[in-house]
Amino acid sequence: MTTLHPDEANARRLAGLKAGALIGNPDTGDGTLIDDPAVRAPLVLGGMSFNDVTETVCGYAEKGPGKWWLPATLMAASVASLIGLMVGYLIITGVGVWGLTNQVDWAWDITNFVFWIGIGHAGTLISAILCLLKQKWRTAVNRSAEAMTIFAVICAGIFPGIHVGRVWMAWMLFPIPNYNYIWPNFRSPLLWDVFAVSTYATVSALFWYMGMIPDLATLRDRADRRLREAKAGGPAALKGDGIRAFVYGLLSIGWRFSGRHWHRYEAAYLILAGISTPLVLSVHSIVSFDFATSILPGWHTTIFPPYFVAGAIFGGFAMVLFLLIPARELFPGMKNLLTLRHLENMAKILLLTGSMVGFAYAMEFFIAWYGANDYEKEVFINRATGPYWWAYWTMISCNVISPQLFWFRRFRQSPLVIFIVSVFVTIGMWFERFVIIVSSLHRAFLPGEWHMFHPTLVDILTFVGSCGLFLTLFLLFTRFLPMFAIAELKAVMPEASPHHHGDSHGKGAH
Repeated sequence: MTTLHPDEANARRLAGLKAGALIGNPDTGDGTLIDDPAVRAPLVLGGMSFNDVTETVCGYAEKGPGKWWLPATLMAASVASLIGLMVGYLIITGVGVWGLTNQVDWAWDITNFVFWIGIGHAGTLISAILCLLKQKWRTAVNRSAEAMTIFAVICAGIFPGIHVGRVWMAWMLFPIPNYNYIWPNFRSPLLWDVFAVSTYATVSALFWYMGMIPDLATLRDRADRRLREAKAGGPAALKGDGIRAFVYGLLSIGWRFSGRHWHRYEAAYLILAGISTPLVLSVHSIVSFDFATSILPGWHTTIFPPYFVAGAIFGGFAMVLFLLIPARELFPGMKNLLTLRHLENMAKILLLTGSMVGFAYAMEFFIAWYGANDYEKEVFINRATGPYWWAYWTMISCNVISPQLFWFRRFRQSPLVIFIVSVFVTIGMWFERFVIIVSSLHRAFLPGEWHMFHPTLVDILTFVGSCGLFLTLFLLFTRFLPMFAIAELKAVMPEASPHHHGDSHGKGAH
C-alpha cells in the first residue's frame, strides 16, 4: 500500500510541478488538498530550506522578476498618465466635464472613491486580523496585500480631493486653524471621511513598513557582502549593489537582527495589528455614513455599515487573487510559497463574504417592503427594473451568483476558475457602488427632477488612469521590495519547530 496521499498526483498537476518531483512530506503530498484535520498542511512546498526561501524572495528584488516586467510596467505607466491628464483638464475647465447633472451630482467620482477604499481593506484584514488570530496561512499573501492597501488608498484619496470642484481649496477639509477662523463642519460625514481615510492610510503604511524592516536589512546585508567580496577579489557584485546597499541600509534604520531588535519589533508589530483591526471595521462604516446619514430613499438605512464592511472585504480579497494568481505564474518559485491551499482559503472567504453581500441585497428589499415607505419601495423596484437595470443585474450576477461556484471543491482548487471569479467580483463591486449612488439619485421625489447620468470620456479615462496608477505602483513594488515576509515564511516551516530533527534522523525519529 502506498504511503502517498491519494490527492498527491492531482496536487502536483494543479500546482504545475513536474511529475515525480519531491514536494513536501511524502506522507501528505503537497499539503494543499488535504482535508484531514489531524494533518497540518505544509505552507511552504518544494522541500525548500531557509536559504532557498531567502534566495527566492530576495532574487525578485535583486535580479528582477523577468523580461515581461519592463514592458508591463511601461504599459501600466502609460495608462496611469491618463489620470494626470484628466485631473489637469478637470482643474482647468471645472467639474462640468464630468457627466454630472443638477440631480446626479455624485456619480463616478464617489463610486471610484468607495471602490478603491474597499479594495484597500483586504490588506489590513489579512495582516492584522489574521495575525491576531494566529492564522499562519497569511504569511504568503500578507506583504502583497498590505502593499495593495497602500496603493488603493492612494487611488482613493484622489477622488474626494477633485470632486469638490476647487481642488486648491481641498485643504479646508482639514481642521487647520487659519486667519479666517474658518473651521470644517464636524457634523459632516465628509469630514469623518478625512479623519478615517487619513488615519487608515497612516496606520497601514506604518504597519507595512515595519513588517518590511528585517527583510530590507537582509537585502542590505546581501548587497554589502557582495560588494566586500568583489573588493577582496571574489565574485563580481550585482549591478546596482552600491545603490541597493545604500537605499536598503537607509530604509532598514539600523536593524542588526539582535535579540533586542526582534523583541521590540514583535511587540510593536502586535500593537500596530491591534490598532489596525478596529480600523478595518470603522473606516468603511464611516464611508457608509456618507450615505446612511442622509434622508434619501435607498441610502437611509442602518444596514449600510456591516454591508459596506463585508463588501469591502469581498472586493479586497478578489483584488488580492486578481493580482497574485498571475504573479504566481510569472515569478519563478512562487508556487512553492503561494500554494493551492492559500488560494483555496481565499476562495472560501470569497464564498462567505459574497453570501453576506447577497443577504444584504435581499435585506434591502425586505426593509423597503417592511418599512411600508412608498418612496423606498419605488427606489428598489427601479433599481431592478428601471433604466439602470443592466447595472443592477450585472452586480447580482458578479457578486452573488459567480462565487457560488466555490461550493464545489474542484472550482475552489482551480487557479483559473478562482482568477475568473475574482475578475467578475471586482467588476461587480464597482457596479455595486454605481448602483447605490446613481440609481438613488437619478430619480428625486418629484418626476420633474428626474435625470439620467451618462459618463463622459473624462469620467471613463479618469477611472482607467487610476487603475493604471494602481498597477504601476504594484509592479514597482514587485521589482524593488520583498514580496514575502521572509522571517514569517521561515517561522511556519517545519525546520522552525524546536522539535524538528531533520531528515538525518530518519522517518519516525523523535
